[in-house]
Amino acid sequence: MVDADQTFVIVGGGLAGAKAAETLRTEGFTGRVILVCDERDHPYERPPLSKGYLLGKEDRDSVFVHEPAWYARHDIELHLGQTVVGIDRAARTVHYGDDGTRARYDKLLLATGAEPRRLDVPGTGLAGVHHLRRLAHAERLKGVLASLGRDNGHLVIAGAGWIGLEVAAAAREYGAEVTVVEPGPTPLHGVLGPELGSVFAELHEAHGVRFRFGVRLTEIIGQDGMVLAARTDDGEEHPAHDVLAAIGAAPRTALAQAAGLEIADPADGGGIVVDANLRTSDPHIYAAGDVASFHHALFDTRLRVEHWAGALNGGPAAARAMLGKGLAHDRVPYFFTDQYDLGMEYSGWAPAGSYDQVVIRGDAAKREFIAFWVKEGRVLAGMNVNVWDVTEPVQQLIRSRTPVDPDALADPHVPLESLVAQLS
Repeated sequence: MVDADQTFVIVGGGLAGAKAAETLRTEGFTGRVILVCDERDHPYERPPLSKGYLLGKEDRDSVFVHEPAWYARHDIELHLGQTVVGIDRAARTVHYGDDGTRARYDKLLLATGAEPRRLDVPGTGLAGVHHLRRLAHAERLKGVLASLGRDNGHLVIAGAGWIGLEVAAAAREYGAEVTVVEPGPTPLHGVLGPELGSVFAELHEAHGVRFRFGVRLTEIIGQDGMVLAARTDDGEEHPAHDVLAAIGAAPRTALAQAAGLEIADPADGGGIVVDANLRTSDPHIYAAGDVASFHHALFDTRLRVEHWAGALNGGPAAARAMLGKGLAHDRVPYFFTDQYDLGMEYSGWAPAGSYDQVVIRGDAAKREFIAFWVKEGRVLAGMNVNVWDVTEPVQQLIRSRTPVDPDALADPHVPLESLVAQLS
């Protein structure tokens, strides 16, 4: 069968889905490409929603992966505001839309992403309770932060992960009062550990954010549908005009699960199980982006990466695999953040208990440094804070899987490139 006779369907209008569609065309695929998005907005990137766009520093058009006319120009059949309600694997069809439209596929890509975890406490139905995942959420929250800043209002954030901290920074720049409630002992404790989590605590405290560590939100108190306060499990009440739930995201696997595809154990992060070429347990169906759970050969473990780079690289990798051009998807995980005057890039994977040492190169007190998570001399992950153009050598150190002298790793006078050269 030639390309022109084939139909590839992509479910999900985020970065992974849009880049997969683009890659199919740049790789020369001439068949039918159908992209089904459950949002009415054209496919967009999510990082600006908690960074530049939320702060008013980037305009709305800047978030979109492609300009609207790009899809027709590249013969991509784009269905906005349409939800795929079922997959018939035997007939190789997807069902979507209010009218039950059916589309047959030769290959299917699931790029359904993730959705915010919901607070399970009284008061979550109040008008001032927010989540941040979609463009519509960011548009609403942008207005809320501006209003809180004008009126000296209070925002309570449940969760000190990346979204919680980025929104806290944005809220303070608008002039709002911010309290962050976090059950862990530091921000980002599960990602960065206590050694580096404290850096972000100190950063935010220096900008006026109040943290309440070791407690959980138990109730949102309101009157006449509006938020008045947030109560934590230590009995304290915190003034609040608005509350943001930033307690993580869950992979959107319902469609895949209903179709009988293999789903990863929640203890391993959940998601749709895929192989090194992002192929699911059905050879005609692939998954990419936040929803894909794959075995990463470098770290010898199953990973589900919920970051921009995972979607940016995973969508094209899946598209090439659908075309029979697949290579093992083994990119080093990468993400970044911008908070106040701090810019950071993180490469690798080093969960709690996986490393035995954190090596600091530079001055952590001045927030100009590189941190390395090391096990038996091998670099598992690296984070550069206000130090730039080091991602490539950091990732090369991670990929080498060879022990490095920790003293040399910590010495800013020893170029990282020289350490890489020694390992090659």
